[in-house]
Amino acid sequence: AMATAGPRSFSAAEVRARCAQGACLVSCHRRLYDLSGFVRLHPGGEQLLRRRAGTDVSAALDGPPHRHSANARRWLEQYYVGEIEPGDEQGFAAPNPAAMAQLCAWYWDGLWVPQHYNHCLLPQDLVDWQKPLLWQVGYLGEKYDEWVHQPVDRPIRLFHSDFLEFLSKTAWYVVFMVWTPVVLYLSWVSYTSLAQGNTRLFSSFTTEYSIPVHKYYFPFIFLLGMILWSLLEYLIHRFVFHMKPPASNYYLITLHFLLHGQHHKSPFDSSRLVFPPVPASLVIGFFYGVLRLLLPEVLGLSVFVGGLCGYVIYDMMHYYLHYGSPKKGTYLYGLKAYHVKHHFEHQKSGFGISTRFWDYPFRTLIPEETFKKED
Repeated sequence: AMATAGPRSFSAAEVRARCAQGACLVSCHRRLYDLSGFVRLHPGGEQLLRRRAGTDVSAALDGPPHRHSANARRWLEQYYVGEIEPGDEQGFAAPNPAAMAQLCAWYWDGLWVPQHYNHCLLPQDLVDWQKPLLWQVGYLGEKYDEWVHQPVDRPIRLFHSDFLEFLSKTAWYVVFMVWTPVVLYLSWVSYTSLAQGNTRLFSSFTTEYSIPVHKYYFPFIFLLGMILWSLLEYLIHRFVFHMKPPASNYYLITLHFLLHGQHHKSPFDSSRLVFPPVPASLVIGFFYGVLRLLLPEVLGLSVFVGGLCGYVIYDMMHYYLHYGSPKKGTYLYGLKAYHVKHHFEHQKSGFGISTRFWDYPFRTLIPEETFKKED
């Protein structure tokens, strides 16, 4: 049998030449990582590359390291390309024994836009990535929960059928283009219907004491719908998306992976960060039917359209938290860091996406101390 080839060796001169050509290479204890795809689309990454062109990028990473999880270290290993030749470590711009920790610190500071799918460098996995995953994960059994919470940077295929695969994926702007006109149209319908003055609350129970609902109430009803959506978002994320399926139940494991497990396994698959319109329309239609049963038609529609607007904001926010670059110190920066922690370290808490509000009363807030720097 042929012997397995060992890691490739790189000389200091070769590393410098690749950096001069625009590559982003980081070394740690002679291990070399190619992060070119990781930083290329990030404005801060481009600035760093211009500032340190032709040198060891790890020397430009300033400040003490943040706390970082085992998943963050495991994530970095996906970009491993080989070893620096013995004795050549001294040829770099600065010694870098803490390069991995510094890289994680830079990562937590918002550098979260990797699009470099390196298939050959991933460790041996429990599934065949060359085949659709949806029908494989159910066989992982007791290994599924740990496996699905070890994120990788590669695209996922769910179905054998090209048509079903197409329906399961979408670009972020499609959600905005499809549902924003619906929100605007239904808002107009709701307001003009309320303006007719025929809508009364509790009219099905009592005529004498029913409450008229004027058109001026529409903004408040709309806002109520958005608030109800934010609560529903939290409850679904916590109790449905993050349920732990029984290890013996193939179908519940498969369902969990279809609903949300796929996103935690590959959090940077940009085509799976928002809810595709076709399956979304079925869920949205269900909630509309529920509101129609509980409230007068126009009132139910007004609450529904507020909730639909909240959903659109939620999906756009979710995409931005993965691929956006908010300014440090802003609310969105904190929310992005919060969501990063949810994916890589605290999968059983931090369920708020568009807001952290509901994590407070339900006591699922990620502890603040996990965001502090280590001395």
